[in-house]
Amino acid sequence: MEFFDDRNKTPVYKRILLKLSGEVLSGESEHLDLDVARKIAQQIAEIYSLGVGIGIVIGGGNIWRGSMAAHSEFLDRPTADYMGMLATIINGLALQAALEHLGIPTRVQTAIEVKNVAEPFIRRRAIRHLEKGRIVIFVAGTGNPFFSTDTAAALRASEIEAQVILKATKVEGVYDSDPKVNPMAKRYEHLTYLDAIQNRLTIMDSTAFSLCMDNRIPIVVFDMFKPGNLKAVIFGAPVGTLVSDCQKSQIRR
Repeated sequence: MEFFDDRNKTPVYKRILLKLSGEVLSGESEHLDLDVARKIAQQIAEIYSLGVGIGIVIGGGNIWRGSMAAHSEFLDRPTADYMGMLATIINGLALQAALEHLGIPTRVQTAIEVKNVAEPFIRRRAIRHLEKGRIVIFVAGTGNPFFSTDTAAALRASEIEAQVILKATKVEGVYDSDPKVNPMAKRYEHLTYLDAIQNRLTIMDSTAFSLCMDNRIPIVVFDMFKPGNLKAVIFGAPVGTLVSDCQKSQIRR
């Protein structure tokens, strides 16, 4: 992306839901790299300073994935999923610490009760926190097995009336093939929800896409690790891939 000049511009989004996978918090040799958490917090702080309301849903794949149960003789899928929910709480607390170190008021709300470390998720309380200028980190997914944290992101975005879901990844967007394997892979500028579902794109699961489609919440898939990208998205710059219900798919040539 070329240099984006945000001078004399205002954010196009007033309230967002940032979806962070657990993997974005991992380092080369750490399941949870606190230095990475600090850098992510600094990027979030940039858009917080613009007055944007921020909800965050965080995954736990850097620590544990529920799908690991498929390789076990004794661990069933629901138990494995609950273990994954606990992993998201660990990540959420780490991100909270990084944000509050920067002086940003933050609350962690959990879908399963862990009353000593986080509030229970209550929609009206979450909205009130946002109105008071606090970042709200939603952990433990939906609180139910068999649902991913992507689905939790779509659900929480709907509940807090977010204008967009920002799906943070380590690649620039959605491609027609794996860019790590195919150097000629083309990036989509825009996809419809139905394109994403019918083509079984793995950026989010079909339940999450369906929820976003039903509630008309656009999704922007972008590279969180490219400096300035998060801020550019907030100002409406053509960063990453937009998934929405309008127009037809477009590939950047």
